[in-house]
Amino acid sequence: MTAVTTTTHTTTHTSTTAPVAAPAEEATRQVRRRRRLAPGKRLPATRLVGPAVVLALWSVASAAGLLDPGAIPAPWAVLETGGRLWTAGTLPDDILTSLQRAATGFAIGLTAGILLALVSGLTRTGEAQIDGTVNLNRAIPTLGLIPLFILWLGIGETFKTAVIAIVVYIPIYLNAHAALSGIDSRFVELAEVQGLSKLQFIRQVVIPGALPGFFVGLRLGVTGSWLGLVVLEQINATSGLGYMMFQAQNYGQTDVILVGLVVYGIFGLISDSAVRIVERRVLSWRRTLSS
Repeated sequence: MTAVTTTTHTTTHTSTTAPVAAPAEEATRQVRRRRRLAPGKRLPATRLVGPAVVLALWSVASAAGLLDPGAIPAPWAVLETGGRLWTAGTLPDDILTSLQRAATGFAIGLTAGILLALVSGLTRTGEAQIDGTVNLNRAIPTLGLIPLFILWLGIGETFKTAVIAIVVYIPIYLNAHAALSGIDSRFVELAEVQGLSKLQFIRQVVIPGALPGFFVGLRLGVTGSWLGLVVLEQINATSGLGYMMFQAQNYGQTDVILVGLVVYGIFGLISDSAVRIVERRVLSWRRTLSS
């Protein structure tokens, strides 16, 4: 009788716990399935994989004789030329000149883009006066304005700085203005209910809401400053990386041209990575796929 009772109790206990364990296992499986949709953990230095692959293919093709050394020199030949130019002192001077031009034009374009976006995005009067003009400027190729700017400003540094500033301010303005216009109106209503002043509203609602779009425009502006510089330094310039490449073209020095392109690429990658790092730190409160 005792054995029958014990068996009955064990059977009852098993039947009671089994349904409880099943939903827990099912929930665990669902969580695992959801996690597979995300890109996964961020790996260090992943953005260098692409350039490393290109460099490896370039080296293999050069070593195998698949590339004409006169048209595309080997990576070690380009590195040797870069070391020679650096030792001679011409490359450091050209790099410094290019950095100064890019930094000056970028600073002016950044300031103009932010101010115009704030005025246009926060007031209807500003939007009516600014937004249409900026979009008209965007529709006109910036490089097509070079002849007009040469007539207005000459061929000195002012002309180059002005063109770089235009190339920079347009993407910064467009993305910042779009971010400002896309702020949820419920946040505006909440700020009004809380009695925030205009300055408090800008600091607590507008700036946090517009920062993601602003950083997108900032990355495009940084890249644009280098793209504009490549062209401008080949127009009546006497120094800079673009001038060095233009002179190398006249003498058929492909290795020197590639040195200039590599330096442009390195600075572009470094500046874009710097903006990404700042963006992740400033927007650390966001939970996105990239984070």
